[in-house]
Amino acid sequence: MNVMITNDDGIYAKGIDALVKGFSTKGHKVFVVAPERERSAVSQAITLHKPLRIHRVDKWDGVEAYAVNGTPTDCSKLGLTELIKEPVDLVVSGINRGPNLGTDVLYSGTVSAAIEATIIGVPAIAISLVGHEQLDYTFAAQIAEKLAVELLKQGVPKDTLLNVNVPNLPKTEIKGIAITSLGQRRYNKLFHRREDPRGNVYYWMVGEAQDYIEDKNTDVAKIKENYITISPIHFDFTKYNLMNMLENWELDQKLL
Repeated sequence: MNVMITNDDGIYAKGIDALVKGFSTKGHKVFVVAPERERSAVSQAITLHKPLRIHRVDKWDGVEAYAVNGTPTDCSKLGLTELIKEPVDLVVSGINRGPNLGTDVLYSGTVSAAIEATIIGVPAIAISLVGHEQLDYTFAAQIAEKLAVELLKQGVPKDTLLNVNVPNLPKTEIKGIAITSLGQRRYNKLFHRREDPRGNVYYWMVGEAQDYIEDKNTDVAKIKENYITISPIHFDFTKYNLMNMLENWELDQKLL
């Protein structure tokens, strides 16, 4: 398997290192194209108004790796269309430091890099480690590799990626694998209002996640029960069951 690894925490992040080692030791050919610095929460942003610059990174023996001064989405685009000269079977984005659950996937650079791969036509997995202290990425990297093999064996629709969240727990405490829908996460106290020494007001985004668990089969719910969650994500945002209702509004007569 030829696998391209990317992320939004930067090319020197521990999560990307764990993926490189996890896939390489299983005999897969690994390429890395990742941001030169952390680019978390940039969503599907692409760079249009300045040049994208790359440099080779010789961190892993036998691994062709590039650092890019752009976003995770830039990395997927550049890696798959310009930098990697061999066919890529799969893109793995992560391992993200912290969760990508529920509506947070809309902001996640990790998930967006995987979405971009599917847009280009390459299967993709986004994987995150749910925790913030004393993170051990080894088990999550093993999950990513095994899931990658199974994904290519079984196949998924071309416009779909798998979003995976792994609890930062010993394997013995993991209850199992849960196939889930996306839940809801909202944030309270989203901004702190402050003043600088000159009296100018500024705001610092510091919100704490509030998980809404109305459906026990969502990723937000199952991660709290110590399950690894796998959610298929489809980048077509169309609300199809609303189209007929909008047709009944007779907008041609009312707006034109």
